[in-house]
Amino acid sequence: MAKVIVTRSLEEEIERKFKKESPEVYDLIFTLKENPKKGKDIGAIGEIAIKELKYGTFRLYFIVDRFKVKFLKVEELKDLIIKFVRMSGKDDQQKVINEIKHVLRMLGEAGF
Repeated sequence: MAKVIVTRSLEEEIERKFKKESPEVYDLIFTLKENPKKGKDIGAIGEIAIKELKYGTFRLYFIVDRFKVKFLKVEELKDLIIKFVRMSGKDDQQKVINEIKHVLRMLGEAGF
């Protein structure tokens, strides 16, 4: 089973935007514990892949070790860490993706 981490800033944003729907959003996020290959590939910086999950009109972005997700079987991904870092609406989707890539290039995964 993979480990899923949600950054503090994203937690606050989810609570602020979704209010009563936030448990549904967290349920979607934590489905990755059982199925870590879920989500659409957005891009990669070095060995870190950027992926997204959709919830309504919003996108939830997370980073993961791209080689483990790509080549290992689901049963072998027990030491995988999935880190949710940002969220966007449809309008600012590309801007947020570019910000994530910039942080990864400058600071690496520790930037989140």
